[in-house]
Amino acid sequence: MSKIDQVRAAMVEAMKAKDKDRKDSLSMLLSALKNAEIDKRAPLTDDEANAVVKKELKQTKETMDTAPADRTDIIEEAKKRMAVYQEFAPADLTPEQITEVIKGVLAELEIEAPTAKDKGKIMKVLMPLVKGKADGKVVNEILAGMMK
Repeated sequence: MSKIDQVRAAMVEAMKAKDKDRKDSLSMLLSALKNAEIDKRAPLTDDEANAVVKKELKQTKETMDTAPADRTDIIEEAKKRMAVYQEFAPADLTPEQITEVIKGVLAELEIEAPTAKDKGKIMKVLMPLVKGKADGKVVNEILAGMMK
């Protein structure tokens, strides 16, 4: 079952339950997924669909973070939307899993003790492996912690 079908089924359930907030959030997510599919002109792969969900989640978080403190309505709506999107987002890699991927890349590049000079080379190989599975900031921090 594709991500679009999963979101559509959840939206139907929300409509039956008369849960307007959830239905609206799912509708926005479904729209984003369909737009991505239209742009691609082919069905989305699981990784592409997950990337769309992550992007929507990130945008909603940014909306929540940039909303003025006195606009509690915007903040509450963003929190509800994020909770719904979270159900469809893939689980991120744990720091331990990211560390294992980094170690694999270091072994592949034959780098024993990574330095700041090696960072660009490492990230070039590393990021495609963790794209959509981990936040780039977290990956960067873990790699920086491993450098000497």
